[in-house]
Amino acid sequence: MKRGIFITLEGPDGAGKTTQMENLRRYFIDRNKQVMLTREPGGTPISEKLREILLDKANSEMADTTEMMIYAAARAQHVAEKIAPALERGEMVICDRFMDSSVAYQGYGRNLGDAVRVVNSYAVSGIEPDVTFFLDLDPAVGRARIGKDVQDRLEQEKMEFHYRVYEGYRAIWKANPERVIRIDAAREEAEVRADIFTHMDAICRERGL
Repeated sequence: MKRGIFITLEGPDGAGKTTQMENLRRYFIDRNKQVMLTREPGGTPISEKLREILLDKANSEMADTTEMMIYAAARAQHVAEKIAPALERGEMVICDRFMDSSVAYQGYGRNLGDAVRVVNSYAVSGIEPDVTFFLDLDPAVGRARIGKDVQDRLEQEKMEFHYRVYEGYRAIWKANPERVIRIDAAREEAEVRADIFTHMDAICRERGL
């Protein structure tokens, strides 16, 4: 059986990842492909419990290195229990955030540097996205789309933090042009969807899907 395709969506909060994930789900269903949607942190019962700890606004005293380790732990469980088996079954796996988020948020946002990449290299056990859609949006615009009453612990960080994360994403995109596809997320949703589908068509043709 042919291995499935692992697709991740990355970008600042409020960039529209959830909407485009659902669009991609329909894209593959229309082509009679098995598809699995998942998210990080989370995706499995254990990882979802770790997500609650990470995003709880009451945990304001969490150390940066603790944050990094919990994200990596949630990811390790997610990969082992859900992502890797689905890919082996030939499914199209679409994930809201993956290792790039840790590099951007903890590596750049928290200034933890390459330690984040090293720790997460163990967590993913060799599983890497085949393609990543970077939904590029000014963090201030994205933050304005999210109501203050529903912002989690990281979303409530100061704008300086979010701009460091944003620069991290742009650095990841520039360093990985063969994998990361930049999508201008400031446009209308239909335009963003059409752009992603155009890239997806080319990838599917290349893989004979």
